[in-house]
Amino acid sequence: MLHREPSPSMGEGLDGGDRRAASIQLGLALMAAESRTWLQRLKSGLSRSSGSLTSGIAGLFTKAKLDRETIDDLEDLLIQADLGLETSHRITERISKERYDKAISPEEVRAVIADEVAKVLEPLAKPLLPDPAHKPHVILMVGVNGTGKTTTIGKLAHAFRDRGLSVMMAAGDTFRAAAIEQLQVWGERVGAEVVTTKIGGDPAGLAFDALKRAEETGIDVLLVDTAGRLQNKTHLMEELAKVIRVIRKLEPDAPHDTVLVLDATTGQNALSQVSTFREVAEISGLVMTKLDGTARGGILVACAEKFGLPIHAVGVGEGIEDLQPFDAASFARLIAGLDGATE
Repeated sequence: MLHREPSPSMGEGLDGGDRRAASIQLGLALMAAESRTWLQRLKSGLSRSSGSLTSGIAGLFTKAKLDRETIDDLEDLLIQADLGLETSHRITERISKERYDKAISPEEVRAVIADEVAKVLEPLAKPLLPDPAHKPHVILMVGVNGTGKTTTIGKLAHAFRDRGLSVMMAAGDTFRAAAIEQLQVWGERVGAEVVTTKIGGDPAGLAFDALKRAEETGIDVLLVDTAGRLQNKTHLMEELAKVIRVIRKLEPDAPHDTVLVLDATTGQNALSQVSTFREVAEISGLVMTKLDGTARGGILVACAEKFGLPIHAVGVGEGIEDLQPFDAASFARLIAGLDGATE
């Protein structure tokens, strides 16, 4: 989140203490406004997912009393919404235990869903925070082609630069000219150096050169892009393993984070992608993109339930500010069709 200085007119006629208090109040107001703006974007992005779920719930809970058939139908609906088997079962069991043979409204059902989803997600909501003890802090970005991985790297670079950190990016997807060019555009946009090599060049060699240069120039964060072809899993595994092995020749503890970028529109395929990349590398966390382009946003819950990996950020658009740290409570409420504001 950006910090903005108050306008000069704010302090006119105020002594030092009052001026500082006014500055703090304005800063808090701006932060709250930015939070509301992001919440609105997230709500809009999740509208297809929440709309599908809430309309299904409204159609189910029309009887005077809750019965077994409705409970079973609700569980089917939750599973179809990609919330995962365990979470879906836990939601329906709780509703059954608390309200069986009693009246219950769709709003009360959605409140239970939000609460149970939040319980799954909240322990996993962890911002991606570079460790100042590492210089550079190396972040290896992985994911299949088309997930928005390269764009995510650019947006992370922007976020780190906003926090006053120096950033370098390594265009390690050397088999796609478009990926290299895209990263170069992002580098110019956010003011970060991009290390490249020729098309078809050795990704491990590039990563090594980028890390060496980052160390020599005192860079805070090095973001390393990688290829994401799954047509030949063996080749992918060998290539990524080589990148990691070569990086560790310079920095034994690197990469300090290995982040998997997932595309929400792929639905259940996201689960198989996590499984595949965990075979290749020690995935330390997830970023999910394109939540605004699907009715299957619940897949993030299923991934959390199955793998328990930290969720660093979610994306709901192409804009530079449309990738933000993951807020589990707001996500849970919005996916359930409730207002995203939390107390």
